[in-house]
Amino acid sequence: MANEQNVVGLIAGQGRLPFIIANGAHKAGLQVICVSLADNAEPALADCVDKFYTVAIARPGSWIRKLKSNGVTNAVMVGRVAKSQIFTPWRILRYLPDWYALKIWYWTLRKNNKQNQTLLTALANELEKGGIILEDSTKYCKEHLASSGPMTNNRPDKGVEDDCEFGWQIAKKVAELDIGQAVAVKERDVIAIEAIEGTAEMIKRAGTLCKRGNWTLVKVAKRNQDMRFDVPCVGTDTIKALSENGCRCLVVEAGKVIIIDKPETLALADKLGIAIVGRQ
Repeated sequence: MANEQNVVGLIAGQGRLPFIIANGAHKAGLQVICVSLADNAEPALADCVDKFYTVAIARPGSWIRKLKSNGVTNAVMVGRVAKSQIFTPWRILRYLPDWYALKIWYWTLRKNNKQNQTLLTALANELEKGGIILEDSTKYCKEHLASSGPMTNNRPDKGVEDDCEFGWQIAKKVAELDIGQAVAVKERDVIAIEAIEGTAEMIKRAGTLCKRGNWTLVKVAKRNQDMRFDVPCVGTDTIKALSENGCRCLVVEAGKVIIIDKPETLALADKLGIAIVGRQ
């Protein structure tokens, strides 16, 4: 849908990606109205958007009201949300969900699974009913998507190529099951699989389990990845963590994984001796 109001909404979680989206939308000539998910988005984002509101994570009705009051009909939802928060004791009392959240959790998902993709799709549907349509989250950062083939001057060692293929097949299966989107492998053995802890913690675990290093990380999208949300990302923090924990090759899915601050991330990988390869 064309944006006729010259304005776009930004539903923001943690990390650098909301900053990149805000910058890309501004370059496209749009005003950015941001609803920042409390305890997740960074306060500094307020300086990079036209209007900034902090909203409760379990009250999507307030997201809708803030966005619509500023003429927003289309929005992008990006940034990490600490999934571990959802499993804290007394979470219902802590987050005081509104009618939209209760409807999603207890009615829409009652007869379905509560996997991440299902939950996000239900959320997108409720936002649309409220008049806010979620757009492709890569719309304003296409230049940061992984490309096919080697992206660094470093190249994988010959012995690593088998691990790349083996890890790719495992990662795609894991993603299909909505467990995680990354796997660490070495010599065709699985060292670690990403789960609720996220990629960063999984990388640390892989480093602990593989003291000799020289392992490979594969990060992929789901088979039918909904590009409106939960698009896999890597960035400079990922590269630093990989280097510190002995990884020497990163394989990412071309066109489906965002490389945050792509030029800086690729340059850092070259400096630290890590090969980055995109494949489809």
